Amino acid sequence: MAKLSAIKREVYDRGNGATILLYNAKKKTVVLIRQFRVATWVNGNESGQLIETCAGLLDNDEPEVCIRKEAIEETGYEVGEVRKLFELYMSPGGVTELIHFFIAEYSDSQRANAGGGVEDEDIEVLELPFSQALEMIKTGEIRDGKTVLLLNYLQTSHLMD
Repeated sequence: MAKLSAIKREVYDRGNGATILLYNAKKKTVVLIRQFRVATWVNGNESGQLIETCAGLLDNDEPEVCIRKEAIEETGYEVGEVRKLFELYMSPGGVTELIHFFIAEYSDSQRANAGGGVEDEDIEVLELPFSQALEMIKTGEIRDGKTVLLLNYLQTSHLMD
C-alpha cells in the first residue's frame, strides 16, 4: 500500500443515477433527448444543448424504478422489459455518482404522452435512425459519455441487426 500523506481533495456527492437507451429494432431507431445543460454552456458549448439518453438521479428509488419514471417523464414512452447492462463511475476523480445503465426496446404503442420532462425541464424528444445517431458521435453532435457508451453497446451487441 502506498504511503498516505495529507492531501486536500474536493469530492462532489450528488447521489447515484440511472440512464436508459430506448431502441426499436424493427424501425432501426433510437429515442434520445435534447436539453440545456448549464455545465456544458459554462465549459464552452455555445448553446448549452446536449443530446443524451434519458437519465435521472435515483433519489430513494431502485435503479429500475427510477429509469421507468424518467422514461415516461422525459420521452413519453412507458417501457416494458428493461435490461440492466452495467454500473459505471463516469467522473471518479471528483464525483461520487455511480450510474446504472439500461436498454429497452420500445414501440409506437408504448407512447403514453409527449414527454418533455417535468417542472423546469425543457426537453426535446428525438426519435432518430440508429445510423444517424452513430454518425452524430463522429461529427461531435453527440458529446455525452453515457449516450456514446450505450449507442456503442447497441451497435456491438447486434440487437439492431
